[in-house]
Amino acid sequence: MISKKMGISALLLVVLIGFSSWGFLVHRTINQLAIYSLPAPLQSYFHADMKYLVENAPRPDIRRNTDRTEDTKHFIDLEMFGPNAANDMPLDWASAVKKYSEDTLKKYGWGPYNAMMQMEHLTNAFKSKNKDSILFYAADLGHYIGDLHVPLHTTANYDGQLTGQKGLHGLWESFIPELKISEYQLYNNHQATYLKHPAEALWKDVRHANALLPEMFAKEKALTVKFTPETKYKVQMRYGKESKMYTKEFAEAYALELGPTINGQLIASANMISDFWYTAWANAGKPDLGTTRGLSKELEAELKSYQSNELIKNDLLLSKKVKSQD
Repeated sequence: MISKKMGISALLLVVLIGFSSWGFLVHRTINQLAIYSLPAPLQSYFHADMKYLVENAPRPDIRRNTDRTEDTKHFIDLEMFGPNAANDMPLDWASAVKKYSEDTLKKYGWGPYNAMMQMEHLTNAFKSKNKDSILFYAADLGHYIGDLHVPLHTTANYDGQLTGQKGLHGLWESFIPELKISEYQLYNNHQATYLKHPAEALWKDVRHANALLPEMFAKEKALTVKFTPETKYKVQMRYGKESKMYTKEFAEAYALELGPTINGQLIASANMISDFWYTAWANAGKPDLGTTRGLSKELEAELKSYQSNELIKNDLLLSKKVKSQD
């Protein structure tokens, strides 16, 4: 069964989004970028297994096919919790359950609370120095934090289906980044920051993502009147059935209208992932993970390319390399 959040987008844009959130490309990209903001020696530790962290970034989406409890971990339909839920919802799970009930939260999405639980798992993994667990929870945590920076993961109108804009989900988070990532500014000077109150930091970003929705919907509506159905969509046969997908021309035009919005959310995702990874390590007592503070030659080269925004140019962005395997 196709999940609630993925159903309409998958039917409309199956080729483009590949049943994923943020798109596999972006999920993998942000996990790689997050490593570059970490301090030594944690940076060297994660970089040594960067391939694992990048390739497994989409894993929670894949689990949706077999785990019925997985779906609502990725989003939160804020409208379903009240008119000012973005500001009124409790920060901790226990208080949220007391206020809304666990059944309600797991029906309408509990993404921020799940992310905090994943951070706790990662902290415990650091404490035990269990490398397999550290990498597992770090990869998953990166995915969930990334999802919460997608505006359409914060609303019941998750695919524009309530406003006659079906397919907006995949267009925003997958099709456009696939088209435009080579033009994005992937570098920023963020350095991983210890979060004394990580839930507050995460909810701040959730509120920011949610605040982007009105402009997203309005610009798609305004742009649509300039296109005909034939120029906005194209139809092709998939598995014996007709499937609609946005035209490249519409996606390019919409990307131009959005400006740096998607690029900005990509970077915000990577920065928050880095902060959460670092905070989990710090909360575990900054255990010695058996790495030195020195940088490998490979990491030095990557950091140089990252700082000059030339990861793609120098063929160092792993997400571009593993794409063909999906």
